[in-house]
Amino acid sequence: MHTSRLGKKLVVITSGDPAGIGPEIILKSLAGFSPSKKIRQSPGASRIFTPLVIGDYGVFQRIAKISKIDISSIKPRRPGNFGIKKGFINFIDLKNIPRNKIFFGKTSKIYGKAAMEYVSCGALIARSFKGASLVTAPINKASIAKAGYNFAGHTEFLSHITKSKKVTMMLVGGPLRVSLVSRHVAIKNVAKSVTKTEIIKTLQNTHYALKKFFKISCPKIGIAGLNPHAGDGGVLGREEKTVIAPAVTYVKKKIKNSKFIGPLPADTLFYKAYRGKLDAVCCMYHDQGLIPLKMVAFEKGVNFTIGLPFIRTSPDHGTGFDIAGRNTANPSSMIEAIKLAVGSC
Repeated sequence: MHTSRLGKKLVVITSGDPAGIGPEIILKSLAGFSPSKKIRQSPGASRIFTPLVIGDYGVFQRIAKISKIDISSIKPRRPGNFGIKKGFINFIDLKNIPRNKIFFGKTSKIYGKAAMEYVSCGALIARSFKGASLVTAPINKASIAKAGYNFAGHTEFLSHITKSKKVTMMLVGGPLRVSLVSRHVAIKNVAKSVTKTEIIKTLQNTHYALKKFFKISCPKIGIAGLNPHAGDGGVLGREEKTVIAPAVTYVKKKIKNSKFIGPLPADTLFYKAYRGKLDAVCCMYHDQGLIPLKMVAFEKGVNFTIGLPFIRTSPDHGTGFDIAGRNTANPSSMIEAIKLAVGSC
């Protein structure tokens, strides 16, 4: 493992689906990159970092022309033949997409394969440099499926290639931090995915992240029920009594000097979290947590993966095929993802 001498932070940024808005939001986020290595659009991001972008330079040239961003200072290099320079935006050009095959807003197995190879390369580099972090632009699930990748998303793929079995997806935005017990699971399969083992893992990971990365000494974590009104004493479902409550009791015995509150109705917990009474909410399924978070931080939400061998963040939105290549994508969530990655290293 290399010890980076590039200042404190090496941030590896993968460009996502080349037909989506990933390259655009990356360029817009880094357009204010200065010799002091600060994101000018985000005055709060004062910690030093060095970016390393992985993608297809030809795609970025197209986007730069459309967005009127000067990228002449970026000198792309090939994998295995690159040197990372501080004070510059570094770029590894995988040359996966022929220049005449770039069609924005389209699904394609070529684009899916390219996107996953960016992630594989980025993860390898992030693991090779001590203190490095990974920021991933959005991928398209239909395109990666066409390319033969049987993964629900970044989290599952990164867990697989790094052999990390205990990962948790946390979403951060505004006053809220939300962790998910089940992630990309159909509603009809949620109940059987919510197991005592998964709840324990999620609570332990959430507690760890709040202390280590968010510097909260005595975290207060709310645990949402699965059913309406948290089961209403078993009338509307028994998972709260038979699965969730026993998991919470187990974690309470293992982790002291912290508060685990629940299971309670999700609407009650989010009211408390929004008012600053909770440091995080542990939700049983995807939309239970994502809907309230996006209500308050739609443009600035960040996905933070706990349990990988490196910090990984991403913007909390998709590939934006409907606006790709039009210079209308908002980079706010990508900027926040970079800031969180830099601050968590």
